[in-house]
Amino acid sequence: MATVIKDLSSPELVPALENNMFEFWSTYGRATGRGLYIGKDYIRVLTGIPFPIFNGVFRAQLSPETIDDAISDTLAAIKTWKVPLFWWVGPGTQPSNLGEHLERHGFHYTGSMPGMAIDLSILKEDGPQPHNFTIRPVENNETLETWVRVAAKGFDIPASIHDSIVDLERSVGAGPDVSPRRYIGYQNGVPVATSGMFIHSGVAAICWVATLPEARRQGIGAAMTRMPLIDARLKGYRVSTLVAMEMGHSVYKKLGFQDVCSISLYLAGSEL
Repeated sequence: MATVIKDLSSPELVPALENNMFEFWSTYGRATGRGLYIGKDYIRVLTGIPFPIFNGVFRAQLSPETIDDAISDTLAAIKTWKVPLFWWVGPGTQPSNLGEHLERHGFHYTGSMPGMAIDLSILKEDGPQPHNFTIRPVENNETLETWVRVAAKGFDIPASIHDSIVDLERSVGAGPDVSPRRYIGYQNGVPVATSGMFIHSGVAAICWVATLPEARRQGIGAAMTRMPLIDARLKGYRVSTLVAMEMGHSVYKKLGFQDVCSISLYLAGSEL
């Protein structure tokens, strides 16, 4: 078990955030029928799902002699798998100007997202509760399918690949002992929101926070984020991390998260 990160001043905080993210996506690469390469030079995950968030390259540690081959190998792989892919460039990426090399090979910069962290000692458990709203953990394949379909709609993922995502998530598993731990939010008994928690590298990362469009602006996103944070603190973790999309950034700030790094995404294979 990795040493628990104690607070936001730890020099290991940002490496822990990145390593947690690497392992989170590698979990999908280990699933049956998927592709995972873990080398000293980089990690590559290929799930076969034709949506870029489900295929990625992480933790690049490349030299001038290996950069071109690594990028070319990845482009060949996504052509074989017929999927688009994001190459994630973060604080630990080497070389620091990898983005320039990626663009030279045809990758497109799509933007940057803040890596964020919260000291769980400041978390308030009694935040505002949306009207007629309850949160339940995913315990079996039936509720897992519900979770997937709500999350996919919340992230505006095409309906044509929802079944493929259900298959992927089922191959990872569901239940109290499975990481990521998943949560569904119900309003008036109807599933409208999701979140997840992935524990690794001494931090508890929050993931898959999504709310259906018709249920937004009620504090549901904050409630869905708060629940796994409370669970993480009960498990003895002291810091939680996440990578924030623009829509959720202000919500996380209000909960007490702070920006601690920036992660850039480069896209290839969008024509596949």
